[in-house]
Parts: sequence; C-alpha cells; structure tokens
Amino acid sequence: QVQLVESGGGLVQAGGSLRLSCAASGRTFSSYAMGWFRQAPGKEREFVATVRWSGGITVYADSVKGRFTISRDYAKNTVYLQMNSLKLGDTAVYYCAAGRDYGLGYAAPIYSTEYGYWGQGTQVTVSS
Repeated sequence: QVQLVESGGGLVQAGGSLRLSCAASGRTFSSYAMGWFRQAPGKEREFVATVRWSGGITVYADSVKGRFTISRDYAKNTVYLQMNSLKLGDTAVYYCAAGRDYGLGYAAPIYSTEYGYWGQGTQVTVSS
C-alpha cells in the first residue's frame, strides 16, 4: 500500500521558518516527481514546488520563490520543504504528492491532476 506521510506542520509567527517532511512508502518512486501543494480555507489547491526525478531539478510557484526550498533524499524516499520568511498568506494545509515525471523532454508536473499519490496533509498556520 502506497503511503505519503507528511510531518512538521504547526503554528509559527510571521517571518519564522518551518520544515515539512514527507516520507513515502509502499513502492519506489523512481521516475516520479515529488511535489508540495497547499490549500487555504475557501480556496482551491495550488502548486507550491516540485522536485523532478531527473537531476533533482526544482520548480517553484512565484509566490514562494526565494523563500521555500524543496529537496529530496532518494535513498530515504523522503521529500522536504524548507519554508523561510513565512507570511500570513502561507497559512494552509500542505499536501505532499507524487506524480509521473516523463523526463526532461517534458515540462515538470505542476498541476494537481498530474499527481496520482497524495498524503493526508499537514496544517501550517502563520500568525502575526
């Protein structure tokens, strides 16, 4: 059974940092991109960042570029999201996901429909 389990969410003041982790189990995720999405109350789920299978290439949403860093430990089947300079607008449930990466000849997967495996989500709340 494939499982993606997020951890590391919590309450933090604006300007602070959090590190999210996502441990994958049940299969190897070779040829899969690992990504993070988030969903705030009353809003649609949105792309945050992804790290490709090939070469560890990363892609970020403009709203988090320069503040968030996604990384991947291939040996541990784990992906991380380091979040710095957090803003009130970063408050959301953060979801880890895995989606097929068809290679560098194709665009990185950034749409939720491109991801077939999802974690249960972890709450991140940024306070003023």
